[in-house]
Amino acid sequence: MKKLNLTEDWSATIVGLFFIAAALAVFGLSHYVLPTAAFGWDCSADFLALFSASNLWRLLLIFAASYALFALAYALQGKPLADTASYAAVFLLAVVASLIGGNKIANDWGLDTVIFSLLIGLFIKNVFGTPKWMEKTLVSELYIKIGLIFLGATILFQNLLKSGAFGLIQSVVVVFGVWYFAFWLCKRFKIDKELSVMLSSAVSICGVSAAIASAGAIKGDPKKLSYVVSLVLIVAVPMILLMPLSAKWLCLNETLAGAWIGGTIDTTGAVVATGALYGEEALKTATIVKFSQNVLLGITAFFITIYWNYTRQDKTDDTGEKPRLYLIWERFPKFVLGFIVVSLLFSFFFAGADYKPVSDSLKKFQNLWFTLGFVSIGLESDFKALFNKENSKAALVFLGAQFFNILFTLLVAYLLFGKL
Repeated sequence: MKKLNLTEDWSATIVGLFFIAAALAVFGLSHYVLPTAAFGWDCSADFLALFSASNLWRLLLIFAASYALFALAYALQGKPLADTASYAAVFLLAVVASLIGGNKIANDWGLDTVIFSLLIGLFIKNVFGTPKWMEKTLVSELYIKIGLIFLGATILFQNLLKSGAFGLIQSVVVVFGVWYFAFWLCKRFKIDKELSVMLSSAVSICGVSAAIASAGAIKGDPKKLSYVVSLVLIVAVPMILLMPLSAKWLCLNETLAGAWIGGTIDTTGAVVATGALYGEEALKTATIVKFSQNVLLGITAFFITIYWNYTRQDKTDDTGEKPRLYLIWERFPKFVLGFIVVSLLFSFFFAGADYKPVSDSLKKFQNLWFTLGFVSIGLESDFKALFNKENSKAALVFLGAQFFNILFTLLVAYLLFGKL
C-alpha cells in the first residue's frame, strides 16, 4: 500500500470536512450530536460539579474523537502514529486552560480560554522546560487550521441580512477602513509585513479569530500570532468599562451605542459583556454588528491569501517574475477554502434552529482545537521572545489603530444610525 504524504493544509482540510460531514450525516439519521463537556463555573460547588461522572464521560468521548482526527491527520501526512502518543498530555493541558477560562469572572471580563492556554504553555516552557517527549505533538499550526475549518460553521451570512442595510454598510466600511489604516501605520513604524497583516486583521475584524485566520492564510509565525492575540485580549478588558462610560458621556442612545460597541471591541465575548452593561437594545445591536463583521472574516482571509502569495518577494518563480495563477493556487492555504465551504453550507443548506445543535457542538470543538494550538505555542515559546523591540512597537501601533478604530467607528455609526 502506497504511503500518503499530503501537506499539513490538505490533511487539516480533509479531517475537518470529514468530521463535519459525518456529524451532519449522523444528526440527520438519529439526531445525535457529539456531547459537549461543561467548563463554566462560578463557585466551588459549580467547580466540583464539573468532575461528575457524566461530565467526565463526555470529556472522554471528546478526547477519543479529537484524537482520532489528530491521528488521521498524521496518517494523511505519512507520519507514524507512534508520534501521536503525547497528544493526551497536550489535551489535558487544554482541559486545564478551559477550566480556568470557564470561570464566570473571567467570562465577564472578556478573557478567553486561549489566553489561559497560552499562559499555561509559557509557564511550563519558561519555568520547567518543555519535555522532549511532548515535542512531536506540539503542532500548533495543524491544531489551528483544523479549528478554522470548524469556525466556518459559526460564520453565517444570514447575520449580514439580520443587521440590515446600515449594519452591513458599517461593517464593510469599518473593516476595510480600519484594516487599511492599521496596515499603513505598521508600514510607518517599519513593522514586518507578516506581523502587520495579523495585527491589522485583529484590530479591524473580530480580534482573536481574525488574527488566527490571517496567520494561517499567510503561514505566519506562531510566536507573532500569540503576541497579537495577547494584545487583543489585554486591550479588550479596559474597553469593557470605558466604552459604556464614554457612550453615556456622549449621550448616545442604546442603538447607536450598540453599533459603536459592536464595531469597535475586538472580541465577541467582550462585545456581549459591554453591550449588556449599556442596555438590552445596545446588547442586541452590538451583537448583530459584531456578527456582521465576523462574516467578513472569510472574505478578508481569501483576499489576504491572494495578496500575500502574489506580492511576497521570496515567492517569485525561477524567472524572477511574480507567481502566475497556477503557482498562487499551489501556495494557497487549502484550509481557507474548507472554511469558506463550511460557512456556505451552514449559511444556506444547514441553517436555522433545526441544525443549531450541530453548529453549537462544532463551536465547542473549534474552541478545543484553538486551545490545543495555543497550549502548543506557549510550550514552544521563550517568554522573552514575546517582548522584543519589534513587538513593543507593535503594541504602540495596535493602540494607535484601536484609537483610530474608536473614532472612525463612532463617526460611521453616528452617520448611519444617528443621522440616517
